[in-house]
Amino acid sequence: MSIKPEYAEAIFAGTKRYEFRRTVFRQDVRVVVVYITNPVGQVAGEFSVENIITDDVDALWDRTESEAGIDREGFFSYFSGRDVGHAIAIGKVKRYREPRDINAAYGVRPPQSFLYL
Repeated sequence: MSIKPEYAEAIFAGTKRYEFRRTVFRQDVRVVVVYITNPVGQVAGEFSVENIITDDVDALWDRTESEAGIDREGFFSYFSGRDVGHAIAIGKVKRYREPRDINAAYGVRPPQSFLYL
């Protein structure tokens, strides 16, 4: 899953407990590998999926706000034009000792949002 550097760092620091998405997985995903987007451009760790909350955007904010790791303006800007949003509840987080190149480690190119490994 591609995640902006500031949000990835908040996940690894434990201050962001939800990762928000406009679309969610169609397959059963238990572990998310975190690809930090540019300028980092590397896979830095992973987290387990505790739960996925799907709700209308206002209710989703109300349910996740205290551990969203994003401000209200950024949240609503991200979901602009959408009625429904998804919050991936972050479980156990593991940061790799050494970041990995996504192509060398997994043989794939960085995804726009996410891809299945």
